[in-house]
Amino acid sequence: MVLDKLGSTLKSGIKKISNAIFLDKKLIDGIIKDIQKSLIEADVNIELVFSLTQKIKKIAYDESIQNIDKKEQLVKLIHDEILLILGGEAKELKLPKQASIMFLGLYGAGKTTTIAKLGFYYAKRGRKVALLGLDTQRPAAMDQLQQMADKAKLPVFIETKEDKEKNKKLTHTKRSLGIIKKYKTELKKYDLILIDTAGRDGLNKDLIKEIKTLDKTLKPTHKILVMPSDVGQTAKTQAQEFQKALEITGVIITRMDGTSKAGGALTACAETDSPVYFIGVGEQIHEIETFNPESFIQRLLGMGDLQALLEHVKSATDESQTKRIEDRLKEGKFTLLDLYSQLEQMNKMGSMDKLIGMVPGMSAAKIPKAALESQEKKMAHWKSAISSMTEEEIENPELLDKQTKRIQRIAKGSGTTTTEIRELLKQYKMLKEMMGMQSGMADGNIDSKMMQKMAKKMKGIKGMKL
Repeated sequence: MVLDKLGSTLKSGIKKISNAIFLDKKLIDGIIKDIQKSLIEADVNIELVFSLTQKIKKIAYDESIQNIDKKEQLVKLIHDEILLILGGEAKELKLPKQASIMFLGLYGAGKTTTIAKLGFYYAKRGRKVALLGLDTQRPAAMDQLQQMADKAKLPVFIETKEDKEKNKKLTHTKRSLGIIKKYKTELKKYDLILIDTAGRDGLNKDLIKEIKTLDKTLKPTHKILVMPSDVGQTAKTQAQEFQKALEITGVIITRMDGTSKAGGALTACAETDSPVYFIGVGEQIHEIETFNPESFIQRLLGMGDLQALLEHVKSATDESQTKRIEDRLKEGKFTLLDLYSQLEQMNKMGSMDKLIGMVPGMSAAKIPKAALESQEKKMAHWKSAISSMTEEEIENPELLDKQTKRIQRIAKGSGTTTTEIRELLKQYKMLKEMMGMQSGMADGNIDSKMMQKMAKKMKGIKGMKL
């Protein structure tokens, strides 16, 4: 996870405070030094770092506070101050029934990708979303938005090649206004319009003038600034300039999965009262999360983030596919094709390492990374094996029970081993039997023997080697 080092340092510092018999000067100075170093490496503003450490010293060196109370106060202080510099309480992006969001940002911020991700996010939650491309300056902007819209399975309205050729002598602003006029009636069919606009290397007068004209024409519900996390403390200047010139209503920070410098962007936004609504946490279309400072700290401290996990699952899974499998299970059907479908959906959710980090309590389990990678590899092999089976074998895996030649053929065709094929079949049978038991429970047909049998099967699944 991003800011791992800061999280480790905070966990270590809190543990040292909690376990200490006496909070002497040497211990406190060591903890302060570690926290200072990690915050500065995370690109948090020096003044904020200094303010936090002074507050820690004030409580730690106050002899009028008893040691037990002092420990509790220090732990709470560290938590509350980190929460404060991250923005305090979570801010919700409120959208009326008919809404539009205009996205702003400099070159390379990830604006176009973020628009598609957010469109996918809201479409999953029942909004009728459309994307509108108004970036007529960057040559590949329209094509990129089209590609991302296709990936998110969302309608997109952009300047056609014919219109581009016809209007090439017009200014970029007039071309953008032409796109708005052309699709005005069509856009009324949607309840959420996400608008891509032009970027620049820096915020200049031409960009401000163009966006102000579009703002006046479209009257968007929100104007969101998109910034990459690796801009660090420069984010403060960007947020202030966009806020002053265009009155932005909030920020989305991208690339939160790959930099230790994200502290600068997060804290800078808090300093300028620019709420961070979402963070981009990966390259896949569903990898965007609402930003909740409290949950973010919990994840930093290894306590997991159940809300983020539930959002992740909701965005990554295909509801219609899940419903289809549920219906088949009610009919007593569960084939290798259904198992393959489940593996596909798990694959969409990202690495097991990332998911386990969101599960409360699991990050403390310290599951070796090699073990997680081994399990991911195993699931990939199972998918290959199923792809190499005939339709008859997929629908009736029992055919493979004593058919060594069939198993050898599948292993050879999928680049796996016969042992892996047999392990797949074993897990399939175990899951199918459990599904049958769950169906019996749902119908009220359950006795003590079934309960014992189910407990035994669950023990078997828990005992799967990672």
